[in-house]
Amino acid sequence: MLEILRREIIYFWFYFSIQFSQIAVYWVLGMFLGSLISVFGRDKLHSMFAAMREKDLGLFGIVPASLIGITSPLCMYGTIPIAASFAGKGMEEDWLAAFMMSSILLNPQLLFYSAALGNTALVIRFVSCFLCGISAGLLVRFFFRGRSFFNFSGFNETGQSENRDTDPNIFLRFFKNLLRNLRATGPAFLIGISLAALFQRYVPEEAVAALFGRQRAFGLLMAATVGVPLYVCGGGTIPLLASWMESGMSLGSASAFMITGPAMKITNIGAVKIILRVKDFCLYIAFSIIFALLTGFLIDFSLG
Repeated sequence: MLEILRREIIYFWFYFSIQFSQIAVYWVLGMFLGSLISVFGRDKLHSMFAAMREKDLGLFGIVPASLIGITSPLCMYGTIPIAASFAGKGMEEDWLAAFMMSSILLNPQLLFYSAALGNTALVIRFVSCFLCGISAGLLVRFFFRGRSFFNFSGFNETGQSENRDTDPNIFLRFFKNLLRNLRATGPAFLIGISLAALFQRYVPEEAVAALFGRQRAFGLLMAATVGVPLYVCGGGTIPLLASWMESGMSLGSASAFMITGPAMKITNIGAVKIILRVKDFCLYIAFSIIFALLTGFLIDFSLG
């Protein structure tokens, strides 16, 4: 019994060390980049978004709004007060929808992590999240002309995010932000690598290929569904995705996972529910699932 246990620990450490060596550099650089933007660029990004209102962009304002959402380093609970402030100043709701949707799906740190999946997956993730933000903005613009989509009246009740990067020493400010990043992402990252190692050891590649690769429609549906309970932290899912893709998961299924995961992560769902009425919240869930499935189908159809 002890010999079997020793053998399995050796196998686990072998797979764990391979995954860690392949992905850790992206995790470290992603944290570094995320802290840089959070400490030195956050206010500038939000000022750029506020300045958009002074320009007569109309419908086309959705495009830069979605891009700014991707570049924002804030979590969803930090994004809500910013969006509420913009809404109070008369910002168009379609711009806010584009900004918030893309901000939910992606941030600079997660984008850097995703480079571990390869250049094609990285580009697909960026483009799909960008287009998802634009699509959300367009839907709000054309289907909610007569009434408000967002309800920011009670967002403070559930915890307005405060800026913790206030140390007068700029280097200490950056270092403290980096430590918070490490505490926030480190455990999930290690759990993700551990799960990936277990999958590699105990789940045959044929099973992963059959589940997420060969049966395209079923694989997409499974990936979109599995993405919800497994997506606790973006960085923690990268090792899992890397392992699954090596075992035969299609790019379309991976893309569906990368959309429904953050869109319906429990903390993000809780934040979104604060600012949406029940009917509109259900529309948000339906939109996230449908967009994920359509994106995955188009990617597999195009590449397949």
